[in-house]
Amino acid sequence: MNLREQWEQLELQILSPTAAKSVDSKGRRKKETPCDVRTDYQRDRDRILHSKAFRRLKHKTQVFISPEGDHYRTRLTHTLEVAQIARTIARALRLNEDLTEAIALGHDLGHTPFGHAGEKVLDEACSFSFKHREQSLRVVDFLEDGVGLNLTWEVRDGILNHSGENSAETLEGQVVHFSDRIAYINHDIEDAQRAGILKESDLPLQYVNVLGTSKRMRINGMIHNIIENSKEGNAVVMSPDHWEAMNQLRNFMFETVYLGPAAKKEEKKTEFILRSLFEYYMEQPEKIPHEADHPIYLERNTERSVIDFIAGMTDRYAMNLFGRLFIPNPWRVY
Repeated sequence: MNLREQWEQLELQILSPTAAKSVDSKGRRKKETPCDVRTDYQRDRDRILHSKAFRRLKHKTQVFISPEGDHYRTRLTHTLEVAQIARTIARALRLNEDLTEAIALGHDLGHTPFGHAGEKVLDEACSFSFKHREQSLRVVDFLEDGVGLNLTWEVRDGILNHSGENSAETLEGQVVHFSDRIAYINHDIEDAQRAGILKESDLPLQYVNVLGTSKRMRINGMIHNIIENSKEGNAVVMSPDHWEAMNQLRNFMFETVYLGPAAKKEEKKTEFILRSLFEYYMEQPEKIPHEADHPIYLERNTERSVIDFIAGMTDRYAMNLFGRLFIPNPWRVY
């Protein structure tokens, strides 16, 4: 029995009956020879971690566009915080930590430059619906290295359903859905406080009295609430009072931070950048840079290719590319 098989047997012994077991995976889109050391979910986690799309997250906006302070979150640090919260919950519920971590690390791979502002621009610009969760699945299925990562069905399902109305089929995917929201509400509050937009005392008292009066207390309280309310059932849930308070605090963040003047101050400029790039490459798709010239960009659907190219950009790549294309170089006499 090799190491992978030992891990698979250990999962059957120690995980909850409702956990997703590696040996029971619905498999990959293309069959592969199993690894002799890692389970399929461990292998998926490693593929995501080593992907170019994952590395690009460090230069993609979370809330504040191209922040100069070293301590503001990026899409990468957000992803790592989601993975940490998700693993804590999964371990407590005796779910599959490897599957949970793989979903968490991959959930935002398709996010656009400039955060949700970029997602909104691409959705408005193209003729089809653009959602970052669907683009994340497209990254792991097709775009990474022109062939995709060939992940297991369970990881792909969790990535696709980490947000929105649909629920992931596995409990591990449901854990990531909650962990994503817990992470961004609380770290975005902290970033807004660092930026001078919010003080702890500005948070609505009726919600923080339920969830906690500090970031540490809120995260700890939400995690404990999920564990306590999910340990006996076949779904990952919060108690009604915590669910309501969390969503109302999220609504407060939309009103005061996400849609507020500080975070939105530069948004019109970023929208102009992405719209300009979209129009330019729709007219001249052959000018998509050579590094993006893998088979997926050579398909007949020009609009799909242009959207894939722009969605994969980091903030700084989009700004630099805009500068090269649309800002004239100064005249020099040598």
